[in-house]
Amino acid sequence: MARSRKLVVDASVVVKWYVEEEYSAQALKIFEDYSDGKFDLLSVHLMPFEVLNALRYNPAMGVRDIERAGESLSRSQITLFPLLDGLYLDSVRIATEYGTTIYDSSYLALAENAECDLCTADEKFVDRIESDGNLKLLRDM
Repeated sequence: MARSRKLVVDASVVVKWYVEEEYSAQALKIFEDYSDGKFDLLSVHLMPFEVLNALRYNPAMGVRDIERAGESLSRSQITLFPLLDGLYLDSVRIATEYGTTIYDSSYLALAENAECDLCTADEKFVDRIESDGNLKLLRDM
């Protein structure tokens, strides 16, 4: 059964589920609330690639750690959306308007299309976007 509340998470938040970093406690609380059924988590198909790549380049993570993270992501049942089903249009608009990457912009485009918030730990992205009602910093969650 779908939950009524939704939240988009980007890779900068999800990485913190696996690596102890600043604001990891807030990221884990989001996952806990999702697991408790308080809301649905959404993301773009790119997210698992970004997460596993970030973990691959973290010197504290071994191969088995990264494999376990992949297994965990597979079981998480986060709803992932493809870029090429139309999400690319808003991703391109946001990226060109604010001078950001398509990668980062795709998460915000999804939040806008799903009419929900995007939670990110990427302060530089938030600074570029200025004020968007759909954009929330992890530290403020």
